[in-house]
Amino acid sequence: MSNPIGENPDHDWHDAHATFYGDISGGETMQGACGYGELFQQGYGLQTTALSTTLFNNGLSCGACFQIMCVHDPQWCIPNAGTIKVTATNFCPPNWAEGGWCNPPNDHFDLSMPMFTKIAQYKAGIIPVKYRRVSCYKRGGVKFELNGNPYWITALVYNVGGVGDVTAVIIKGSNSGWLQMSRNWGQVLQTGGSLVGQSLSFQVTTSDDKTIECDNVAPGNWQFRQTYEGRVNF
Repeated sequence: MSNPIGENPDHDWHDAHATFYGDISGGETMQGACGYGELFQQGYGLQTTALSTTLFNNGLSCGACFQIMCVHDPQWCIPNAGTIKVTATNFCPPNWAEGGWCNPPNDHFDLSMPMFTKIAQYKAGIIPVKYRRVSCYKRGGVKFELNGNPYWITALVYNVGGVGDVTAVIIKGSNSGWLQMSRNWGQVLQTGGSLVGQSLSFQVTTSDDKTIECDNVAPGNWQFRQTYEGRVNF
């Protein structure tokens, strides 16, 4: 039974399987379906995973943190390896032709190779695991990478603590009211309207219905393709 997205981090372990993608450098894990970019610069590093269709939940699970351990496979599980903790940063698409581990309704983690090899031998290919949602611990405030043009703006919301997965964002310019942002893809949200030349504030809500307000995150002279950090986090 999977841990429903939106549920608080819990103590129950759930059954799944895990594979890995990319090589030991983790280059192939950068970018991805959550909208994140250079994962080292953004603080996620190689402690990441792609999620199967069921767990990915159309991108709503991006930013969620999971604790995972290899189980029931003495041939490939590394003895006394303990657990790893990873953040969801990508999507493992269904493959109807072969294997199909990421197909619905499977709970499946496609880990970075460095994370996979902490709990199992890389020759295993695929391993049975147990997992649970856990809290994310981030340094500093929630961050907002701004893109768009004078007529609409997108914000990649990252470095989110607590449950980690963002469900809603509203934005306010210094000369405007609060505007609801809609999900573009992954953890990238967007809104129309001209906010250029206004300082920007955000309210961010995560899947446990907690909300924080980041006031005046970006100054009036903010620029597209820049990242601005709030003073608070979950």
